[in-house]
Amino acid sequence: MNAPVPSYFGLTDPIKYEGPSSTNPLAYHYYDKNRIVAGRSMEDHLRFAVCYWHSFSWPGGDPFGGETFLRPWMHGSDPMAMAKAKADVAFDLFKLLDVPFYTFHDADVAPVGETINEHLSNFAAILDVIEAKQSTAKAKLLWGTANLFSHRRFMAGAATNPDPDVFAFSAATVRACLEATHRLGGQNYVLWGGREGYETILNTDIGREYQQMGRFLSMVVEHKHKIGFKGPILIEPKPREPSKHQYDYDVATVFGFLEKWGLTDDVKVNIEQNHAILAGHSFEHEIALAYALGIFGSVDLNRGDALLGWDTDQFAMDAGELTLVLHEMLKHGGFSTGGFNFDAKIRRQSIDPIDLVQAHVGSIDIAARALVNAEKLLNDGVLTKIVNDRYAGWDSAESQAILAGKRTLAEVADRAIAADLSPKPRSGRQEYIETLVARSL
Repeated sequence: MNAPVPSYFGLTDPIKYEGPSSTNPLAYHYYDKNRIVAGRSMEDHLRFAVCYWHSFSWPGGDPFGGETFLRPWMHGSDPMAMAKAKADVAFDLFKLLDVPFYTFHDADVAPVGETINEHLSNFAAILDVIEAKQSTAKAKLLWGTANLFSHRRFMAGAATNPDPDVFAFSAATVRACLEATHRLGGQNYVLWGGREGYETILNTDIGREYQQMGRFLSMVVEHKHKIGFKGPILIEPKPREPSKHQYDYDVATVFGFLEKWGLTDDVKVNIEQNHAILAGHSFEHEIALAYALGIFGSVDLNRGDALLGWDTDQFAMDAGELTLVLHEMLKHGGFSTGGFNFDAKIRRQSIDPIDLVQAHVGSIDIAARALVNAEKLLNDGVLTKIVNDRYAGWDSAESQAILAGKRTLAEVADRAIAADLSPKPRSGRQEYIETLVARSL
């Protein structure tokens, strides 16, 4: 029998769980996919997905330097042949990591066409390739999306572009990507993540652009129902990048937009740590707010660099931060159709193929460790009790009547005067609580 042929990454067998005592850098130390945590397997809780764009389409450039990775499928005279070679390597990595999902933009998987017909023809041809590969692979599609920001035609946005032809080009692209996601059994569909915003008010009509964006999203939802796609549409809150004023700045901004257009039932959010930080929030804040507003959908798992002012998209390696995030998620039941998508880049100096494998293995392990930490915090019940005790007064019949709209402002005010209230401040005990969390790690 012939020995298995090593892959582009130099590996033949999927990464295995070897436990915390293992010294193997290419083994899972904490991610035991079948381990039951809070009533579900680790694999089902974390729902990892490998993204096509950073992992296979990004050449390793930054604002001050170009390509460093020299991936073989990025160099050649036949774009379609290179796209097929990229698909081979992508599905090989999905298998090596033993993850249940992957994600893509149209421009990641197929050559970008200059005209809409050329673009859709390229996409359709590669879609057949991906469908065939997925049919024999473990990894299925978590979500698909359209790249409506990289090509120069989108320099002034897609849905919010002042040129209606760009709006129409975008509509055709999204329709194809939404239908492709449906065909591949994708569980969600993501919109934008790019240039829906503006640089200067001097050449911008905000009212027009807001209306265009609302109508575009409404049409996507209408088409979702027309073709029978059951998953949610996801918007990714994205501040100050690339535009100075993004219309999808943070979770609260997106919620206001969805409320205005009556889309909260069909549209949720895809939250990213790096974007949360750039918006001036913590990762766990955006997660908690999305649950509170009923629009939590999925998560792009990465991290930013506090010393740099742009979206660095580094692999998430902070167990403390992820513990807080997963604690919030476990309180609300975790993912339904969403998952942890590795929207993350290896550093441009990490030029060996195995570096891409190692980055995913490390981040998967840290997320698994954080999941166990979060379960412990939740089972201990200390944090839950502290929060419940702090708001206990609002559980009274009178307080519930206020919240239910059964009391007027005058009635509440008169009650305070009649009782001659003099409320005494109570400690928030922040340092004590932070100590409990730190010790749990």
